[in-house]
Amino acid sequence: MSPTRSSRRRATALLGVGTLLATGGLAGLGAQSASASSHREAPGILGQPQYDNTDLYAFVSPDKTDTVTLVSNWDPFEEPGGGPNFYPWATDAHYNIKIDNNQDAKADIVYTWTFHTSRTPGPKDSFSGNGTFLSNNGPVTSLKDANLLLRQTYTLTRHVVGKRTTTLVKNAPAAPSFAGDASMPNYRALRDAAVKTYGGTRKVFAGQADDPFFLDLRVFDVLYGGNCTSEVGHDSLAGFNVNSVALQVPRTDLTNGKDVVGIWSTTDRKNAKGQYRQISRLGQPLVNEAVIPYRLKDTFNSLRPAQDAAALPFVLKPELAQLLNKVCGFNAPTTNRKDLVQVFLQGVPHINKAKGKVVPSEELRLNTRWQAGQPGDRRLGVIGGDNNGFPNGRRLSDDVVDIALQVVGGELAGNPNDLGDAVNTNDATFGTSFPYLALPHSGSVTKTTTPTETTGMTLLNGGGSHQAPGNGLPVGQLALVALGLLVALLGAVSTAVTRRRTAAAGV
Repeated sequence: MSPTRSSRRRATALLGVGTLLATGGLAGLGAQSASASSHREAPGILGQPQYDNTDLYAFVSPDKTDTVTLVSNWDPFEEPGGGPNFYPWATDAHYNIKIDNNQDAKADIVYTWTFHTSRTPGPKDSFSGNGTFLSNNGPVTSLKDANLLLRQTYTLTRHVVGKRTTTLVKNAPAAPSFAGDASMPNYRALRDAAVKTYGGTRKVFAGQADDPFFLDLRVFDVLYGGNCTSEVGHDSLAGFNVNSVALQVPRTDLTNGKDVVGIWSTTDRKNAKGQYRQISRLGQPLVNEAVIPYRLKDTFNSLRPAQDAAALPFVLKPELAQLLNKVCGFNAPTTNRKDLVQVFLQGVPHINKAKGKVVPSEELRLNTRWQAGQPGDRRLGVIGGDNNGFPNGRRLSDDVVDIALQVVGGELAGNPNDLGDAVNTNDATFGTSFPYLALPHSGSVTKTTTPTETTGMTLLNGGGSHQAPGNGLPVGQLALVALGLLVALLGAVSTAVTRRRTAAAGV
């Protein structure tokens, strides 16, 4: 049974970080290319897809609750059939996941992946004498198969800031791009072989995967032309792949005597002087796209979380709420949004807000202890009564767009709503064990263009969805909102809300 609207009205805690998004700067987004959580979000990164962070995920491993799994993705909108070069990792980059375990908005632990490429020419033919143009010249049945001509390996290091750097894995094979069923008849075996165990039970992976983010991005077409009952429910990222790194470690590898950690990912690229400079950054989803003004997007990509507090003044008067009202006739509160400020850039009270002083910063915060007694994997996370979900970290299956939309719409500020974008699940099935990512789409299969959800307006009732054409916000517009408020979900929901919704079903 879905939670009642009266219980929602009584909910008083909430949201925060996303609001940063909500306030700052949707101005200028309308003319940009479609972008997802952090796909093509800044002008300087458009021509550098290998270095472009897309999404970051962090969650207590559901099958090994004494461990934490971290997943970070790069290289957006990988069309599966994009050969013959496909999608290798850059070899002049540091791909980083950073951990703040004392809430000072500074990295305390940094995991870094660096890649190396080797190319076997392949058999020389009598015509050119230069070998094949293909990345493989026959079926590839193992990562050591001689038919695999283009190979990548990586080194993983762990740097404890101010102390030491340790090499955890060296020359480990990365899973190749899925060229197609003829080239790789059993890609799952290749992916499984690319999972490396080190240091006891710790695990690491690097390779291609289905893009796990799901949402309707057509909102960038001027909010569906202002028609809030337009076609919606199309997963714009269905059929696309990304490059992923994943790590599973004991929670104590990340913490420093405290349960809560802040997490973000970055890309450092080597410049002409041989120096590595940060050119991409991602913590909470959708911040750079939907909150940061166009002229500051590249700057944001180069900043550290400790410099994020300047966005706080924009929270009380979020632009996204104003747009929802103006374009779609919604009734979201637009001023004095103290509900958004409450946990803005600090974490969800009673779940992942650390004790003591917390420096406001844009990080994905996670309580590394499993939240016992919670319902299983509800897609609306904390506002759906599941404290193991977003914004307490972020699981692959968390519907961050719907969460953000409902929060920005005033769900926790006396304005209950059921906003959503009608894209409730991913187009591919996630795994039940590390690295949990869905397999990439094959290069020999045409990417689907068929909507994966429904057409028309969708209203969400307590996490469940039903068709209600002509009522409420269209999925597309939501997406717009989602775009910004995604970060909003960063904010939090009090335990009171959690208790009320824990007993509720249907999410």
